[in-house]
Amino acid sequence: MATDPTPQPATRAAQSTTRSARTAGRSPWSVPLAVLLVLVGVFATGAGLGRTAGPFDWADVATGSSRRTAEPARAREPASLPVRLAVPAIKVTAPVTPVGQARDGSIDVPPLTEHNQTGWYNRGSVPGDPGRAIIVGHVDTKSGPAVFYRLHDLKPGDRIEVTRSDRSVVTFKVDTVEYFDKANLPADRVYGESGPAELRLITCGGEWVGGHTGYEDNVIAFASLLDTRNP
Repeated sequence: MATDPTPQPATRAAQSTTRSARTAGRSPWSVPLAVLLVLVGVFATGAGLGRTAGPFDWADVATGSSRRTAEPARAREPASLPVRLAVPAIKVTAPVTPVGQARDGSIDVPPLTEHNQTGWYNRGSVPGDPGRAIIVGHVDTKSGPAVFYRLHDLKPGDRIEVTRSDRSVVTFKVDTVEYFDKANLPADRVYGESGPAELRLITCGGEWVGGHTGYEDNVIAFASLLDTRNP
């Protein structure tokens, strides 16, 4: 892929409070192929998030033939979709829209013009249902900070609320916020449709290196379910 000439965003990159997660990430080859193909390339470069918040940039892991033979992930059809995200500790209140899978195998993302919008990956779990739900957002754009600009400031115990279309509110607590080099992402900790209900908020951080990579790291907030309030 040709080098992306996009200049560095005007805002600072998120500063890491710990770098231990760099060595903790597993090699992509140790992750089942089915998981890799879902997460391959996760964000299309042209969508902007590939430059400023591209969590799973594994486009080089799977071959073209692997992508062609793999069955594409299908959008789930839950009874109640996530529609709003609130993270009081970092003053985030944002709409949530479903994002699916692009033709190149990447996850679709909110447009750069919607810098305060987040995207729920609708091939994965619904927030509050069993498994790990994934919500992505921009860290910044050329015009300034975006919705997950302060994601790295979250602390264990901070609350995250997801309002669903049936007006129920699912509350999670932050367990940890970690940085991962884009070459060593722990897919087995991020993706999964079974087990306890958990949430992953994902954006970019670390140093800006430009080109196809953008920021060198991914910032991931790991959160577990506290309760669900029904209307």
